Amino acid sequence: MKIVVLAGGISTERAVSLVTGTGICRALRERGHRAILIDLFLGVEEVPEDPEALFDAEDGLCPDAVIGTAAPDLEAVRRSRKDQSPRVFGPNVLELCQVADIVFLGLHGQDGEDGRVQAALELLGVPYTGSGYLASGVAMDKAVAKRIMTAEGVPTPRWRALEYGPEEACGLAQELPMPCVIKCTTGGSSLGVFLPEDRKELQEALVKVRQFGGGIIWEERVYGRELTVAVLGDRALPAVETTPAGKDFDYAAKYQKGGAKEVCPAPLTEAEAAAAGELALRAHRALGLQVYSRTDMILDQDGKLWCLEANSLPGMTPTSFVPQEAAAIGMSYGGLCEEIVRLSLDIKRR
Repeated sequence: MKIVVLAGGISTERAVSLVTGTGICRALRERGHRAILIDLFLGVEEVPEDPEALFDAEDGLCPDAVIGTAAPDLEAVRRSRKDQSPRVFGPNVLELCQVADIVFLGLHGQDGEDGRVQAALELLGVPYTGSGYLASGVAMDKAVAKRIMTAEGVPTPRWRALEYGPEEACGLAQELPMPCVIKCTTGGSSLGVFLPEDRKELQEALVKVRQFGGGIIWEERVYGRELTVAVLGDRALPAVETTPAGKDFDYAAKYQKGGAKEVCPAPLTEAEAAAAGELALRAHRALGLQVYSRTDMILDQDGKLWCLEANSLPGMTPTSFVPQEAAAIGMSYGGLCEEIVRLSLDIKRR
């Protein structure tokens, strides 16, 4: 098949997306597909007279992508685009997507997980992988997702939306219950997430979180074992347990070697493993997600599971959680990528 792998974009998770997209593209090419990677924001400046010829490009146009210790400089990315257009879609992106048999979404963050790209592809009649535009947008917004999970009986920590000006951060820091987590509603990869230890750090978090844009929520902090469970099709995969090497599981801990210890399958009792899988399925279904997702949760000291969030386009680098969980049931990385394509095409045909 001719497959466009969309990655990059202009979100804070750009670097993660490029590594995800590169892994997916190369895996699909190894399995005989004519896959190419296209940067959502930068696009392709020059396209051959016959666009299909581009699908035979060496190494599928994959960049030499790496994930640094800090989020990418998005202003530098914007300046690097020749046409200096503010459009989300770069040159020839949509035209090449329309030539493909399917678009594999290797995007993360607001460029891809909030449903706008899915909606554009759907309006053009282009098949794509993963969840639809509405479920993607719902899952991306943590406040909206929590409202739905609460209504559907999915256990999630207490929370409240915050609206305040910069001058109100000091007073608010004295009022909010502790311990807590401060989050921007549309962040990912632990960007825009703060775990204050005292009220001074809480005030700092309330100031810093505003830099990420969008809404802000306060969430009761639940202590326990950090688990993540993927859903593929209609089944939950084995859980992964993560233990940060440092104090917190931040952006650097997630993506730098030695930043965290990950165990898959997680050392759980049979009952705990079953409950974690069931919770992931409940969250997946409550939010209307399709094909695959990944739900992050906490198993507290009393043995109760708390759903933190569900990700509609989880990381798909070769070492990410979802490929780890697939490997635990004997599914290779390339096999996982093909299964996501197959399940997605089944949905679109219906």
